[in-house]
Amino acid sequence: MNYTLSNGVSIPRIGFGTWQTPDDQTAVDAVKTAFACGYRHIDAAAVYANEKSVGRGIAVGLSELGLKREDIFVTSKVWNTERGYERTLAAFDKTLSDLGLEYLDLYLIHWPAVKKQFPDSWEDLNASTWRALEKLLAEGKVRSIGVSNFYEHHLQSLFARCKVKPMVNQIEYHPGFRQQSVVDFCRSEGILIEAWSPLGRGSVLTNPVMVDIAARLKVSVAQLCVAWCLQNRTLPLPKSVTPSRIAANIQVDFEIPQAQMQAIDNLPECGSSGLNADEIDF
Repeated sequence: MNYTLSNGVSIPRIGFGTWQTPDDQTAVDAVKTAFACGYRHIDAAAVYANEKSVGRGIAVGLSELGLKREDIFVTSKVWNTERGYERTLAAFDKTLSDLGLEYLDLYLIHWPAVKKQFPDSWEDLNASTWRALEKLLAEGKVRSIGVSNFYEHHLQSLFARCKVKPMVNQIEYHPGFRQQSVVDFCRSEGILIEAWSPLGRGSVLTNPVMVDIAARLKVSVAQLCVAWCLQNRTLPLPKSVTPSRIAANIQVDFEIPQAQMQAIDNLPECGSSGLNADEIDF
């Protein structure tokens, strides 16, 4: 099943994350396994430093399963050091080469430039980076464009300077860290929320409420997290290199009853990365 982005592009509603996956056969095998398990959406990024191996995994996976390029959806992101119009275009070319692809389905600004680091130029820096993404979109080198880790004020600033609004905002989102104001704002603007770290950190997976609900539904807590994201109309990006977990994370054809959804929604904050976009110094 898929979501439809604001520009009409169809995007598989569960993606396979590649963060912290080594740039070696581990990444190749993980991507191949993901395809074999039914994933058709790969989430990559230049800063993950593994796009060459992810690209090999894509190529081998497509070949072994007899899939065509248009059967899959591939995302990457421009890193903070490459912000700005010309640098972003160059970074995109490198990512495309590393992945061994002729186009991307989605390209994101990985983190916003913020006032703490760029007190007088953060808005212009985000705008110039975004103009590069708009150019790539217009040229057909990407099918859709978006941002990652943007708060409402970052988006509002971008709206005042852009021709095309972001189609996606990829943020940290899981039962222990919901960022509801960002979610609500994006939803009102037609921007799909993608959930990075949808399983949270260890404290989400061991939370007694989550453990109890998962046991009642006869699923794993990780599967419960993925299903919760889906029922909240977001797009989870679970990551694993373990074949059994890769398979389990996409096997979420069950519904969480409303009472249990409410119990999860009422969890106190837990298991978050602690990263604040306005305070980043990287």
